[in-house]
Amino acid sequence: MPTKNPQEPFHRITVEEAKQMLSNGARVIDVREPHEYATGHVPGAAIIPVGNVFDRREELPKDGKIIFVCAFGQRSALGCEMAAAAGLQPDVLYNLEGGTEAWIKAGEPVDTPQ
Repeated sequence: MPTKNPQEPFHRITVEEAKQMLSNGARVIDVREPHEYATGHVPGAAIIPVGNVFDRREELPKDGKIIFVCAFGQRSALGCEMAAAAGLQPDVLYNLEGGTEAWIKAGEPVDTPQ
């Protein structure tokens, strides 16, 4: 079950929870740098480096849940904060705990650019 710290404008989720959310139409935003994204990312993830999330807020999905992911979960939490500052509500913002590293460790597939 997603966890919500009252001081954070987002929920924290596990890989299993992310998989369930993805099967229900959630979108993924990878906030790593392009060279990190190129090494492998959650299938279907769009890339918006964390330093650009607020400036590129118009590119964030307008409906449905958004899962932010990075390498280990810290930058994606910051990405969630920026999305909240851009006006997105906490009920649509989710941070993948453990990031791409946890995704891979769980045996989940990754995409790499061709």
